[in-house]
Amino acid sequence: MTLDIPNLKEFDARLRDEAAEEPTLEVPADPPSKKTQIIAIYGKGGIGKSFTLANLSHMMAEMGKRVLLIGCDPKSDTTSLLFGGKACPTIIETSTRKKLAGEEVKIGDVCFKRGGVFAMELGGPEVGRGCGGRGIIHGFELLEKLGFHDWDFDYVLLDFLGDVVCGGFGLPIARDMAQKVIVVGSNDLQSLYVANNVCSAVEYFRKLGGNVGVAGLVINKDDGTGEAKAFAEAVGIPILASIPADDDLRRKSANYQIVGSNATQWGALFEELAGNVADAPPLRPRPLTQDGLLGLFSAETTGKDFVLEPATDTDMRGKYAGETVSLEVVYDNV
Repeated sequence: MTLDIPNLKEFDARLRDEAAEEPTLEVPADPPSKKTQIIAIYGKGGIGKSFTLANLSHMMAEMGKRVLLIGCDPKSDTTSLLFGGKACPTIIETSTRKKLAGEEVKIGDVCFKRGGVFAMELGGPEVGRGCGGRGIIHGFELLEKLGFHDWDFDYVLLDFLGDVVCGGFGLPIARDMAQKVIVVGSNDLQSLYVANNVCSAVEYFRKLGGNVGVAGLVINKDDGTGEAKAFAEAVGIPILASIPADDDLRRKSANYQIVGSNATQWGALFEELAGNVADAPPLRPRPLTQDGLLGLFSAETTGKDFVLEPATDTDMRGKYAGETVSLEVVYDNV
């Protein structure tokens, strides 16, 4: 009897060639076929995601859409503008309290509404007492138990912190939970750095066979300098809206006033944003390298022309610098 031994070298080469191939599956350009559009919004902390989402969701509801807004940030500040500055109980803290009391969490314990918008906060662990990303995963597990997949909404908007790149915060992209992603940025390097990271995450999971795409960029506090516009063009995504750096918007936001309504002078802006968010197809972005991102700004702003000077061993030793005696034993050739 002869054994049919496989050629391991050929097998190894075939696997390597297969792994090197770029996936050919493209993000569909047609509008999502599922009735409910689940849209994940990312951006740098403090860039204005909560302001944008609260007003966007309010405008969508005013246009007759059923909207669910879910805050996925441990700060739990997504719904504060919608509820006049009042913090609503988070799913994580409510679940913990109910579990200790031997009770079940009900919808009315964690979901609240205003102006046709249904809103809730996932929340997170107390400072230094747990992982925020794991809290997000646990929060979605609880949502599934509450019947998340059976709810009837036109739009589900997920507000995610973009500074953190762990798996919990990348959940919608990694697990195809959302059809598309929107990034909020401004004309500053740090916010566009975060936006570029989000584009990189989308591209990474696209290569693994994912289907989530980037629908576009919302420029908040737009001062007209153009860096965010240049970024959008470079990575190949559209600008969904440019919200100006206006003192009236700043005051109203600080006073927890909704401007995403046709009853205000900003209604047309948010109505256009709502239409663009609904219709924008998920695209596959072209994330920039660090040097490419720096290239969007002037050298004076970023120091991109700075030349790195390598340190030496002498530099590191400082006052202890000097020739050191080697302990290596050298044997004569025999």
